[in-house]
Amino acid sequence: MTLFQLLMLGASAFFAFKVYEHIQTLQQPQQNSKDDDVTDVSSLMDEADAKMSEGDFNKALIIYKEANYQQKDNPDILFKIAYSLMQQDRDEEALEYLNDALKLDKTSTAIYQALASTYRKLGNFEMAKNSLNSSIAIDGSNPITYYNYGNLLVDEKEFEEAKKMYKKALELDPDFKEAQEELSKI
Repeated sequence: MTLFQLLMLGASAFFAFKVYEHIQTLQQPQQNSKDDDVTDVSSLMDEADAKMSEGDFNKALIIYKEANYQQKDNPDILFKIAYSLMQQDRDEEALEYLNDALKLDKTSTAIYQALASTYRKLGNFEMAKNSLNSSIAIDGSNPITYYNYGNLLVDEKEFEEAKKMYKKALELDPDFKEAQEELSKI
């Protein structure tokens, strides 16, 4: 091999290495961007949760929707969007988000509870009962489910059944003051 060929081989190897380094740096930001997206969504959720705590439901909704835009198909984000809508009496919209969240997580008692609450508020007692029954099927040890069921039955003027639900809530949590109060009213 001539000196010129050796120089050309060395230059080619050097440039090949530089191209390899450049490609690696192009790939690293993509990998980090996923981590950044998770961090961004987490930060957005924290910010929106703080707005909810402050009672600024509309601002929280805007932030939750931004998080949803960044991370699609997350049932927790959809649930929180629905909850912020519920706080603004935008119940029909909330139902859409709750049903979308339920499609992604059929085991969340919180979603079923929110569905029941929204259906009850809209006067659709049958769907509220179905949601509460689903919640009980997933976790029959949640006293809040039985308390909410009792409230629904009171709305329907089914007082004897409501008593049973309040008693079940108290059996699970003897210090459940709201259940004690509602039971004493019947």
